[in-house]
Amino acid sequence: RALIFPLLIREGKPTPFFTFVLALLFCVYNGYLQGRSLSNYAKYPSGWLKDPRFITGFIGWLIGMAINIHSDHILRNLRKPGETGYKIPRGGMFEYVSGANFFGEILEWFGFALACCTIESLAFALCTLFILGSRAKQHHQ
Repeated sequence: RALIFPLLIREGKPTPFFTFVLALLFCVYNGYLQGRSLSNYAKYPSGWLKDPRFITGFIGWLIGMAINIHSDHILRNLRKPGETGYKIPRGGMFEYVSGANFFGEILEWFGFALACCTIESLAFALCTLFILGSRAKQHHQ
């Protein structure tokens, strides 16, 4: 998402280079930590892929990703070319929550945390909740 979403945005405010670099470093480092914890430290029983925690987490991650992608699509198409100003998104999960894209990403990472059952994945899910939760509250206001 960190690589694809920025390429899909048609117009908008430019992102400061420093912000881009910090976001890139965060994503690379988090990916490294998640991958390292799963490949070097996590131990799973042989039937883990059939375990209800893994299945529920995977389904949560998948639903969260679908909500996130659909919500981003709605947001990218809010304004016609040349239009400016604030518009309230409609459709999809925006009918239930004002920050549907944030909700989808939070659900994704809690699903991932449940599927992985590692401290590192839970830590990232909580960080996502606090960071995106505060952004969602600001957007709602």
